[in-house]
Amino acid sequence: MPIFKSFPLAFALVISPLAAHATTINLAADDQWAAFGVDSLASLSGGTEWIDNLDTNAPGYGSALTFNFTIDAGQVGQFTVVDASMAGDAFDVYNNGSLLGATSVVPLQQYGATPDVGYDYDAALLDSAFSHRVFTLAAGTYSITGVQTQSLMLDDGNGHLVPLNFGAGAVKLSVSAVPEPSSLALLLAALGVTWLVSRRNSTR
Repeated sequence: MPIFKSFPLAFALVISPLAAHATTINLAADDQWAAFGVDSLASLSGGTEWIDNLDTNAPGYGSALTFNFTIDAGQVGQFTVVDASMAGDAFDVYNNGSLLGATSVVPLQQYGATPDVGYDYDAALLDSAFSHRVFTLAAGTYSITGVQTQSLMLDDGNGHLVPLNFGAGAVKLSVSAVPEPSSLALLLAALGVTWLVSRRNSTR
């Protein structure tokens, strides 16, 4: 799991030749969480982009993380992003370098006084203190990255709050068949009949 690291270790990682390439995960459409981290000390760029920081000994640790997947024709995808561990972070999400959207707005939180669900991503998704978003995606090929845009705040020891620029989260993907036009029409007709019956009963 992500841990705080000393500056010398972070500096050594930044200059490591192993960190020259990004980490790519081929995300399965199995509705299972895949973790990402944010850590400006470990990030090779010194920024707040998503990184693969689950194993500090892994080659390429600190490199930018990309989730790749394809949604086939006739299917629609649900791509979920959630903040985790300690609440207070929010993210911009990109597809092939273009902004896909942002996760939900949440209040700023201070380290030590924020809700903490650990790495229980399902619990985080149900807690409004944790930023999240579900993107509905059409058929196509996707290359998803993210950047932390709001950070948990930390007291710098001088009475000032500064961004921690450290955090964790996860993504998951599920796909389903796009309803056939005839099935959709049937469903809408059934809903219409149900509404008419309920309205007639309520006026009696």
